[in-house]
Amino acid sequence: MMIAGFILGCTTAPQPPLETVPMVDLSRYVGRWYEIASFPTWFQKGCLESTAGYTLRPDGDIEVLNQCRKAPDGALDSARGRAWVTDPATNAKLKVEFFWPFRGDYWIIDLGRDYDYAVVGHPSREYLWVLSRTARMGDELYARILERLKQKGYDVSRLVKTPQPG
Repeated sequence: MMIAGFILGCTTAPQPPLETVPMVDLSRYVGRWYEIASFPTWFQKGCLESTAGYTLRPDGDIEVLNQCRKAPDGALDSARGRAWVTDPATNAKLKVEFFWPFRGDYWIIDLGRDYDYAVVGHPSREYLWVLSRTARMGDELYARILERLKQKGYDVSRLVKTPQPG
C-alpha cells in the first residue's frame, strides 16, 4: 500500500529538487515500520493499522510487504513487491515495483538517528508517508517532522494520521 502509490506519475508546480537524507544503512532500515500518517491515496482507502516490512534479499534488493486492516470488517490486505537502490552513494533513493512493468520512486527524506522513524516521499511531493518502528509516535517528534516537511515544500495539511489499534 505505502509503496504502491509511487507507481503513479503526477505533475505539480515546479519546486526545488527534493532532498533525501545523506546516507541510509539498509541493514538498519529493513524490518517492520508502522504508518503514522500519510497523504491519502486510492490504494490505501479504508486501511487501518498500515505497516511496511522490508527484508534484504540475497541479490541485494529489498523484499517489500505492505499490510493493513480494511474497514469495516478488519480483513488483512497485503501487497508484495521489491525495491532496489538507484543512488548507491546514499542508499536514500530507491525504485519499487509491485507488478511489472510499473515502478516508482521511493525516497527517504527524513530518518531518525536511531532509525526509530522515517519519512518517505516522492520527488513530485504528491506522496508522503511518516513511519515509525512503533505504532505510536510522540506529539513533539511528529511536530518536528512536520516542520521539516514544510521546509521541504510539502503541504502538511494533506497529512492524515493512520488509525492504530486500541
